[in-house]
Amino acid sequence: MNDRSGTAGTVKAFRLAGVPVRLHFTFILLLIFTLVTVLGSRQSSGNYAIFLLGALASVLLHELGHAVVAARFKVRTLEIVMFPIGGLSRMERPLTAVEELWVSIAGPLVNMALAGALFGYMLYSHQTPPMTPSEVFQPNSASPLALLFSGNLLLAGFNLLPAFPMDGGRILRALLSFIRPEDQATRIAAWLGRMLAISMGLYGLLAPQFMLVFFAFFIYLGAAQEGAAALGRTLTHGIPVRASMITEFHTLEHGNTIRDAANLLLSTSQQDFPVIHGGEVVGLLGRNLLLKALASEGPDAYVAGVMDRSFLSIEPAADLAEVLPLMAQAGRCAMVMDNGRLLGLLTTENLHEFLLLRTFGMEPVV
Repeated sequence: MNDRSGTAGTVKAFRLAGVPVRLHFTFILLLIFTLVTVLGSRQSSGNYAIFLLGALASVLLHELGHAVVAARFKVRTLEIVMFPIGGLSRMERPLTAVEELWVSIAGPLVNMALAGALFGYMLYSHQTPPMTPSEVFQPNSASPLALLFSGNLLLAGFNLLPAFPMDGGRILRALLSFIRPEDQATRIAAWLGRMLAISMGLYGLLAPQFMLVFFAFFIYLGAAQEGAAALGRTLTHGIPVRASMITEFHTLEHGNTIRDAANLLLSTSQQDFPVIHGGEVVGLLGRNLLLKALASEGPDAYVAGVMDRSFLSIEPAADLAEVLPLMAQAGRCAMVMDNGRLLGLLTTENLHEFLLLRTFGMEPVV
């Protein structure tokens, strides 16, 4: 899979130790908040700039800690997505309970190690580090190191809260998975995440502390998303891809034009078209790519010049639960192929319909 096919709503920024780092569009909210804070503060904007760069580096090192430990278990990190309240490492497959336990602990340990290093350096350089809880929560802003020390402690503590989507919620799920089924463990951790978010949101509205409301919003979304993902894994575990793929579909020839593709788009309900050349699949033309090509290249351009050649190909016998994260990365369509022969299409719309039918008790035909 190429790096263009990342999480929806993100843009690739750079690579860290070989792992693509992508920025979520909600990062603009963080930038706006930062500008308002700096402009409305009597404190040094230079210190804030150093602190923000250091905080970003701390979050990246936190996520890199996850990736390094995952690599020790031979699990590749597909990408790191940066959200306003932190980062998220996406793995190529679901982790076992033992793997998740160690991978989740790694991030907060990195922040604790950074806080310890900053504390030691401040003592060595005869600076006064925050010592009491009140100083940690309200550090001396004249020192960017004090801000970073407090920030890393808070980041470690925040992530160790036993609720999704924080690392503590993943640690809790891993521990519960030893005595409960994985889906039940996930539901418990996701429920705690939603309750934490609601509590934070209510307190933030009453205090008022609108930053807490901001955090609560993203925590709730993350917990709800994790709960939905766990339900999806439960409904698809052990079911082969061929049970949910589309078997009646249209294809385009290598020599077809954008006009031909547009006419096919209008006359069918299909939105993604495999491109065939000499009996072999050579690319995939989706609706968005078709419209973009129509606007930039015109209707007489050939589909061969605009199709996506780095499409996702999966085997019909693959476990559908393991394919779900790949679909989230690759986009809205994957091609189901057996030894180079196209058997069907797997789309996000068809997956949603399949999961809906499974929710109502329909047994798949395998």
